Amino acid sequence: MAVSQDKPIAVEAGIGARFVDALKRFFDGDIWYSFTRSPVVIVSAVVTLFFVLSSIGAPLVAPHDPFDLASIDLLDAEIPPLWYADGDPRFLLGTDAQGRDILSTMIYGSRISLGVGFASVLFAMVLGIALGLVSGYFGGTVDAVIMRIADVQLTFPAILIALLIDGLARAVLPRDFHSEVWFYVLVLAIGLSFWVQYARTVRGSAMVERNKEYVQAARVIGIPPVLIMIRHVLPNVMGPVLVIATINLAIAVITEATLSFLGVGVPLTSPSLGTLIRVGNDFLFSGSWWITIFPGAALAVLVLAVNLLGDWLRDALNPKLR
Repeated sequence: MAVSQDKPIAVEAGIGARFVDALKRFFDGDIWYSFTRSPVVIVSAVVTLFFVLSSIGAPLVAPHDPFDLASIDLLDAEIPPLWYADGDPRFLLGTDAQGRDILSTMIYGSRISLGVGFASVLFAMVLGIALGLVSGYFGGTVDAVIMRIADVQLTFPAILIALLIDGLARAVLPRDFHSEVWFYVLVLAIGLSFWVQYARTVRGSAMVERNKEYVQAARVIGIPPVLIMIRHVLPNVMGPVLVIATINLAIAVITEATLSFLGVGVPLTSPSLGTLIRVGNDFLFSGSWWITIFPGAALAVLVLAVNLLGDWLRDALNPKLR
């Protein structure tokens, strides 16, 4: 009994030791060294982390709940920011035409924008990696079919494909379901616009890896092709994939904002940053500039920070630049 009780403890200690060793290797590696030597990247990481954490903890961070109709008063509509003479201490950045706190709607709006962005990038990454591995590993007719589909999609702008898929979903689904499935429709529309980059990148790497000795040895001992692709080929192509995913996160947030600005994305009952910009645009020339300027500035800062992180990650994972 003593031996059986000590065995899990030894296993946990071994896992903990490996985790500590992995952390030491990471902090002693080139990526962490490059990160700490770039003030711009550090600021970008802090800004991105701030947006992510504030979005996750929106109910705790936001001063008001913009979805609580009981706390919204139309008499508070279009109150200017606090530094104006007629500002209100309750609303730091002012209110919109419905009396909602701009700061709170921005926090909740970034939550929706980042949620759609992360989900669509994950969907595009999984689909693109799967098709790229299959295309590059098997080649032949399978490769030709997948790559011709990718070539056709590359001839259309991503926003046009997203508009097409969103329009088809709205035409096929009953009107009552639009307010319930908008998140999944947006993720599908944006995700299907970006899978080609992952597929082409993974395909090229898989075509190189499939002819190496360790892959041929795995074939000889009878390992199924699916396990070979997942265990041996996939880990060697994840570097470029992570770079594409980081950059595509910013593009996905912009695409969602564009769709919402055009009125075919997030509904008005769940405003994202794009929806807030569209709504505030109607009041821009009436003097209530803060309704659209602050969400627009938040979107620009978020996208810039993520793009800078993507550029740094691309250089940090490039062995030619080390």
